[in-house]
Amino acid sequence: MAAGGVPTRVAITGGAGFIGRSLGEHYRALGAEVVAIDVRSDDPDVVVGDTSAPGPWQEAIEGAEVVVHTAALVSNTSGLQRAWEVNVLGTRHVLDAAARAGVRRVVHLSSVRAFSDVDFPAEVDEHHPVRPDGHEYVDTKIASEQVALQAHAGGEVPVTVVRPGDVYGPGSVPWTFWPVVGIRTGTFAIPEDGSHRFSPIYVDDLVEGIVLAAASEAASGQVLTLADGAVSNLEFFGRYYRMLGREPELLPAAEVAERFDAAGVGADTVDYLLRRHSYSSAKARALLGWAPAVDLDEGMVRCEAWLRASGLLDG
Repeated sequence: MAAGGVPTRVAITGGAGFIGRSLGEHYRALGAEVVAIDVRSDDPDVVVGDTSAPGPWQEAIEGAEVVVHTAALVSNTSGLQRAWEVNVLGTRHVLDAAARAGVRRVVHLSSVRAFSDVDFPAEVDEHHPVRPDGHEYVDTKIASEQVALQAHAGGEVPVTVVRPGDVYGPGSVPWTFWPVVGIRTGTFAIPEDGSHRFSPIYVDDLVEGIVLAAASEAASGQVLTLADGAVSNLEFFGRYYRMLGREPELLPAAEVAERFDAAGVGADTVDYLLRRHSYSSAKARALLGWAPAVDLDEGMVRCEAWLRASGLLDG
């Protein structure tokens, strides 16, 4: 362990993805050696391997003090079998490698969707039971948590489960890139009157929470929700419409589902955008001293700068 509680070596699965890449940059800035593992990458510094199957990629975890497991199939259209292979079986393979390597902590990234897309109480917290609802991402994320917490309970390796809210920021496919492209191409719209709840968390705030969770002994064996309150869908996605100089498009949920299905993101995504409530991060605030530093105004300024630099707001 380096000075200040920073691990000397960190292994990140999904290390070439949006969250994994941001996390790796943060750990490197703190002075840690970072090993990124991903299913594909043109970067020669990334260890290429499919976590859904055992393989040489597991050897890259040797010598790591901390493993952050971000690799997942984030899709509503992949099919249950493939989602299980990646999200559940893949988690088991990461835990096996971490246990053999004797790592100090595995941080497993789950999702607030473990509470279900269907119904949950206002300001739901980690005490509330998870709820399978037939959506493959929801159900496999719940199962992946069980695998991770089982490994912790069995004394194989210390684990912390983190449930992020709706992570946005430069490079986010579901909550920055895709809505903007969808608005431009007519494949995105806001369901109903736009009043349903969205729980944004800027990627830098999520990264900070993961780093704190990995370093905290009190967080070992815990499930922690990291979200930053809630706004309406109209408030969140309306900002992308304004960046494009357009008026928000509000449509009945069934019509939005047809658009999403035609765009290949899955009609089930609409269920997620019909939430009436938000999530409590009180436990993470109390246990880790975590607090979001980037509010929605600042986060969207950064998103707009990235979108403009990428040419995604042109035309």
